Amino acid sequence: MAFGKWIGGALGWILSGGNVLGAIAGYCVGCFIDDAKEGSDDNGTTGQTFTNDYNHTNFNQRPFEEDRNSFLFSMLVLSSYIIKADGKIMHSEMEFVRNFLRNNFGKNAVVQGENILLRLFEMQKREGAASFKEMIRKSCVEISFHMEDAQRLQLLNYLVIIAKVDGVVSPEEVVALKEIAQYLGLSAQDVDSMLNMEAAQNNQGSLDDAYRILGISPNASNEEVKAAYRSMALKHHPDRVAKLGEDIKRQAEKKFQEINNAKERIFKARGI
Repeated sequence: MAFGKWIGGALGWILSGGNVLGAIAGYCVGCFIDDAKEGSDDNGTTGQTFTNDYNHTNFNQRPFEEDRNSFLFSMLVLSSYIIKADGKIMHSEMEFVRNFLRNNFGKNAVVQGENILLRLFEMQKREGAASFKEMIRKSCVEISFHMEDAQRLQLLNYLVIIAKVDGVVSPEEVVALKEIAQYLGLSAQDVDSMLNMEAAQNNQGSLDDAYRILGISPNASNEEVKAAYRSMALKHHPDRVAKLGEDIKRQAEKKFQEINNAKERIFKARGI
């Protein structure tokens, strides 16, 4: 899929119900068209190619394409908030996004996707932190209106991965993640659980880490432990995001395995 068609598809999906994300998508499309025209040859072919990609986008796409477009565009927009949360743009965080775009859309999408992030950073600087935060809040409300809870959980998981990729999750990033979780209709506990999942995956975390992943106290009863596990397994089952594509489903499978690892550590310690 051409990158212009992806942005156009996201714009078409967003405009079916909201306006903040639609405005952002339209802004990005407009910037790319302007950039393409500026960089075109004497016949203007470069600008025409991108414009055609956008104008000929089929906004009545299959549900799979609509859901995937909205997920990926929303992930990029919200990433701009998390990456800048601590006041620094880390190379490792940007590289994660580049690899994400490369793996999903090919190498030609990397520069364009990075340019979207840079323009969002500029927007944040121009509008001010409070105004940009309100834009993110409204975007999350629109995302919540369109996305199922399992998809929103997976979107939050990608944002947590971005925050963790440099090896340090700052207090500012934790606050930003919990803000987005709240805006998306999720919980602060969802963030805490995801932040503790990597240790369980590597089987190196403490038993307390395992309890935090399931969102329960070490003093919980065996029945409460089992109920918490069933709830987590149901919310995070990879089949619930299968329509977003195999790559996103694989990431959900990894998270699901981390939940199972945490459960096994607790069960083993309790002799269940």
